[in-house]
Amino acid sequence: MRTKWLGWAVAAALAGLVAAINAVPGAATPPSGLTNVPLARGMDRSDGTLPFQEGTDIVMAEITVVPGGSSGWHFHPGGAIIIVKQGDEVTVNRSVGSQCEISKYKAGDAFFERPGELDDVVNTGQTTYVLLVTFPRVPHGGSARIDQPDPGTCPGL
Repeated sequence: MRTKWLGWAVAAALAGLVAAINAVPGAATPPSGLTNVPLARGMDRSDGTLPFQEGTDIVMAEITVVPGGSSGWHFHPGGAIIIVKQGDEVTVNRSVGSQCEISKYKAGDAFFERPGELDDVVNTGQTTYVLLVTFPRVPHGGSARIDQPDPGTCPGL
């Protein structure tokens, strides 16, 4: 009889544990005094990834460029994750060896600039563009952007 009672007790305890595990999402505490303002969201249109490294800085910036303006040639030591918050045509010119690779993005798109990749980002659209950018792996206290001379691989820039 005692063994039967112990079996029921173990079964009841397991059932209680399963119920408690499944109830956790419903038992979550709501935020209090917190405001979350989504700044932008974009669908990744590139095929890259970026590594992160302990001890380096992560920098965030909002970059605004008027029609016809550009970033000038530059690279990011740790790369960049970019969301186009506003704008109808953002043209990224990449100098790859002796070639020029051109990509175009618009509001709602997201893309990567890989570490050390030489780029000039130009507003070829009719409206001001706004980019929200996260720069991972910035050397502690260092610059997220390193300006460079025109490599001459993208004629007309």
